[in-house]
Amino acid sequence: MNIHEYQAKGVLREFDVPVPRGFPAFNVDEATKAAEQLGGPVWVVKSQIHAGGRGKAGGVKVVKSIDDVKKEAARMLGLTLVTPQTGSQGKEVRRIYVEEGSLIDREFYLSALVDRETSRVAFVVSTEGGMDIEEVAHSHPEKIITFSVDPATGVMPHHGRRVANALHLTGDLAKQAESLVAKLYKAFVAKDMAMLEINPLVVTKGDKLICLDAKIGFDDNALYRHPDVVALRDLTEEDPKEIEASKYDLNYVALDGSIGCMVNGAGLAMATMDIIKLYGETPANFLDVGGGATKEKVAAAFKIITSDPKVKGILVNIFGGIMKCDIIAEGVVAAVKEVGLKVPLVVRLEGTNVELGKKIIADSKLNVTSGDDLDDAAQKIVKAVKGG
Repeated sequence: MNIHEYQAKGVLREFDVPVPRGFPAFNVDEATKAAEQLGGPVWVVKSQIHAGGRGKAGGVKVVKSIDDVKKEAARMLGLTLVTPQTGSQGKEVRRIYVEEGSLIDREFYLSALVDRETSRVAFVVSTEGGMDIEEVAHSHPEKIITFSVDPATGVMPHHGRRVANALHLTGDLAKQAESLVAKLYKAFVAKDMAMLEINPLVVTKGDKLICLDAKIGFDDNALYRHPDVVALRDLTEEDPKEIEASKYDLNYVALDGSIGCMVNGAGLAMATMDIIKLYGETPANFLDVGGGATKEKVAAAFKIITSDPKVKGILVNIFGGIMKCDIIAEGVVAAVKEVGLKVPLVVRLEGTNVELGKKIIADSKLNVTSGDDLDDAAQKIVKAVKGG
C-alpha cells in the first residue's frame, strides 16, 4: 500500500525525522490558509499523486507570494498529470501539499527496502539526489552504494558513518546522518514498510540534513497491525479493478495489454505473461488466484478481467496442485453464465482433477477453446485476438 508524500512525512515525524513544515490542502482556500500559517517568504506547492516525476510534469512549483500559492493551487487541483510512472492516462490531482521553502546546498538520494537476496533491510545511497535512481544506476552505477542491516543487531553507528562517507559528509553533518539512518530504520521496522525513499535528501545552507521528499510503501500482509496506516489509504489513486480484487484476496495488477490472464501461482503467471509477449500480444493484467481459491473467488476474478474494456481475449492457465482444476472450471462457468462471454476464451488445465475440470467446461456448452499445453494455449488466444 502506498501513501501520499505529506502522509509519508507525517509518519516520519512520529520518529523525529527532520522534514520541512507543510500542510495538505483539498481546495484553494485551504492552500491559502496553509501558506499563511507557514509564513513564507518562499513556499512550495506540490501535487499529491502516487507517482514520481511530478516536478517535470508541472506538478511542483516554488513560489514567493501567497497570490502565487493561490494561482498554483487553482491550476493543479483537477489537473491530470502525466509522468513516466502514471502511464499515458495520467493521474488527476485531488489534493496538494503546501510546504515551506528550503535553501538547498546539496541534494542526495537515500532509500531503504527489503532485500530479497539477504532477507534484510538494505539501504541505497547516492550523491545523485533529485534524479531517477534507475537512470543513475544505468549511467553511473559506481555512484550507488548499498548495504544491508543485520536484524540481530539493528542499525549500528557504523551504518550511519557509511552513509556519511558515501555522501562526503563530515563533522556535525556526519553526526546528523548517523542519527537519521537510525531513525529511518526504526520507522521502517516499526511500521512494516516495504520501501522508504528519500529523494532528495538535502543539506541546507544552514548545514541541516532534511528529508525534502518522501515516498513510503507498506507491506500489505502486515497492515492488520497498523490501522493508523490503513486509514491513510487513498482509494482514488488505485485502479478500481485492483480494489475489487483486494476484497477477494486476489493478487491482481492491471496492465495495458489486450489479453486477460487468470493463473494460479506467481511464477506461472509471469511465464504466461512472457509467452503472450513472445507470440506478439501483451497481457492486460497479472492475476494469481492462489492455491486455495474457491469457486466464488475464481468467479470474482473472471468478472474483474471481463470488466476491463481493453481485454480482447482471455487465457486461463491452471496447473492444479493445491488448486484443483474442477474448482477453476466451476468458477469460470459460473462467471460466464452470469456476465456472458463476449471475447475469445482459451483454457489450459493440468494437474489435480484435470479430467473433471475439462468435463465441467465441456458439459457447460460454452464457447471455450482448450489448450493442450501453455505454448498451444498462448498461440491460440493470440491468434483469436488477432482475428484468426
